[in-house]
Amino acid sequence: MIEVTNLVRRYGPHIAVDHASFKIEKGEIVGFLGPNGAGKSTTMNIITGYLSSTEGTVKIDGQDILDYPTEIKRKIGYLPENPPLYMDMTVKEYLSFAAEIKGIPSKEKTQKVNRVMETVGVADVYKRLIKNLSKGYKQRVGLAQAMIGDPQVLVMDEPTAGLDPKQILDIRDLIRELGKDRTIILSSHILPEISAVCKRVLIINRGKIVADDTPESLAKRILGGSHILLRMDASEEEASKALGKVSSITRLEFRECPESGAVEVVAEANAEASQNTDIRRDIFRALAAADIPILMMRSLDMSLEEIFLNLTTKEDPETAVLKETEETAVSQDAGKEE
Repeated sequence: MIEVTNLVRRYGPHIAVDHASFKIEKGEIVGFLGPNGAGKSTTMNIITGYLSSTEGTVKIDGQDILDYPTEIKRKIGYLPENPPLYMDMTVKEYLSFAAEIKGIPSKEKTQKVNRVMETVGVADVYKRLIKNLSKGYKQRVGLAQAMIGDPQVLVMDEPTAGLDPKQILDIRDLIRELGKDRTIILSSHILPEISAVCKRVLIINRGKIVADDTPESLAKRILGGSHILLRMDASEEEASKALGKVSSITRLEFRECPESGAVEVVAEANAEASQNTDIRRDIFRALAAADIPILMMRSLDMSLEEIFLNLTTKEDPETAVLKETEETAVSQDAGKEE
C-alpha cells in the first residue's frame, strides 16, 4: 500500500532523510519511531504530500505521489501532533468544512460526517464549539477530520498526546479497529503505546532507517538470541544436566532464587534457533523428561524502550541544528503554498 524508495530530503547542507526505504501493506499498523531531529516528521510530511522530497519516490497504492498528487491525497488521512482545528466552529461545522475541502459530494457529506462522529465518539458534542472541548475530545475531532472520506491510509503523529489514561485506552482501541481495513502509520514517543497496537516498528535515526521488524525479532537480533528465565524445583546440577540436552541452548546463568528449595537460571539460545522455533517447547520437554517441575518460565526479551535506546543515539549539536533547520524549512514551505 505504501512504498518508500531511497527517500532523501535535504535542507541546505543538512540531510534530514537519508535514502530511506520501506514498504507497508494494507491492514498493517506500523509504529514509526525516532529521536527528536531524526527525520521522522519530515518523512511523514513527505508521505502525506505536505513536503516534496529531494530524491526518491513515494507510492501509495502503486501511484507515485508526484504524478498523482490529488488522487493520492484523497486516499490519505493525516492527524498531526497538533490537529488543525478551527476553535470557533462547532464540531459538526468543522467536520462539514473538512468534508468540503476533501471534495466529498454534498449529497454524501451529512451521512459521512455523522458516521465518522459516531466512530470516534464525538456525536454527543457535535453542537459544541471546539474551543470549549476537553483535550481528549479535541484529539478525537482531529482524528475525525483525518477519517473523513474513508481514506485507505491513516498517518498519525502523537495521537494520544495529552490524554488521560482512559482516553488513551479508548484511542488505542479505535486505532486497532481502524487498522483492520486500513494502513496506519503511528508515531509516538510513548513507546508502550506502540507496543500495545503495533506488530511492526520502523526506527529512524539521523535520517536513516536503522530497524524494520517486529519488536520480538529486533530484541533477538540485538541480544543475539532468546533469553528464557526459569525457576525449577531442582538442584543446579539436575537443572544443568536436563537443560544440557537442549541443543539450541548456548549458555546457562544461574541466579539467586528467592524461593526456598528451588533454582533460578537464565537459558540463552542462539539466534538461528530462536528465529526458527520457540525454544520454550524444547525446554519444557527436556525438563518433563527429567521429571523436574517448572515453577516459572518467561521470556527476557528486551522492551521496546531498550530496543529504541540501543538503536538510536542521544541528540548531538549537529542533530539539534538540523531539527531547527527542518522546522524552519517546513514553515517556509507552508508559507509558499499559502
